[in-house]
Amino acid sequence: MQHVRTGAERLAADPSLAGGSRLGLITNPTGVLPDLTATPDALLNAGLKLTALFGPEHGMRGTAQAAGSEGDTVDGRTGLPVYDTHKLSGEALDRVVAASGVDTLVFDIADVGARFYTYVWTMYDLMESAARLGLRFVVLDRPNPLGGEVEEGPKLDPAFASFVGRFPLPLRHGRTAGELAGLFGFDLDLTVVTMEGWRRDMAHHDTGLPWVMPSVNMPTPDTALVYPGTGLFEGTNFSEGRGTTRPFELVGAPYADDRFAPALAALGLPGVRFRETWFTPTFHKHAGTPVRGVQLHVHDRRAFRPVLTGLSMLHVARTLYPDDLRWWGPDLFLDHLWGSDTLTRTLEAGADPRELCPPPGRPEGHLLYT
Repeated sequence: MQHVRTGAERLAADPSLAGGSRLGLITNPTGVLPDLTATPDALLNAGLKLTALFGPEHGMRGTAQAAGSEGDTVDGRTGLPVYDTHKLSGEALDRVVAASGVDTLVFDIADVGARFYTYVWTMYDLMESAARLGLRFVVLDRPNPLGGEVEEGPKLDPAFASFVGRFPLPLRHGRTAGELAGLFGFDLDLTVVTMEGWRRDMAHHDTGLPWVMPSVNMPTPDTALVYPGTGLFEGTNFSEGRGTTRPFELVGAPYADDRFAPALAALGLPGVRFRETWFTPTFHKHAGTPVRGVQLHVHDRRAFRPVLTGLSMLHVARTLYPDDLRWWGPDLFLDHLWGSDTLTRTLEAGADPRELCPPPGRPEGHLLYT
């Protein structure tokens, strides 16, 4: 099968696409060519003057857990300095970028298509910094593994902007990083090195590209598919499957009982089936404690609606276990994941949160692919 040509592959073949004389590359393990050559090596081999590397959440090498990073270091293979950007924004981020001495920032990280996944917000913050510092910004575009035909869920309320959402996107946004960069609308010198051969109807397995884990709890394309919905359980005391080999596909709690799986099955949600299971997380919530719950089995990717599914699961959990289900994390984290406080208020009132989910639509504006 012929593979999609990513922006990184195109730049390695034609260095003139980037411009600039001192490039800083924002990347992580997903920054690879189809033959798995790391993007920093490929760009250096192509003769580009790469002078600095920048790491996002989880770090440039991808070793850190959620909300962690690796700190400033030196890349052992290239000898380049690695600047840690995680949890930096505004003037603090400007100081790091300015100290690197680059004149062009290049972004090459795979996204997973959910608003609360942080890599596009690293891109957002660094675009904002580049605009203030007068630097060029280049996005090496990559596929959205969920495809680009559907957006689902409400848009972020700007009053709830955070590092899991800075711009009013739907939960499942249906866009590539390059399309988002144009949508953000910063006043700067922006170049998107587009892909060749990607269509909006493509899921990851259609691209011919290798799957490299975007982060330590995103092991497979199946994880990415369910994540825009089951990721909402991060804001509750249900386990979202961290500390297992199937995070976000496994959801459960110590107080869940034999009613949970049948109640979900009875909903007849499109494209997905629920299997009752037990699991013991090795870390994070309920570490070392057997919990009862379900595994999601998606049998029809095109029909499946992850946000509708996540809302339905939360509604069932709140209905069955009103005295046990609690919000988890700082500052009502579920509000930031959802993008407003409407979800927690609806659940607390005992109402059906599915009414909060508008019908799925097709992305519009600043689209680069058909």
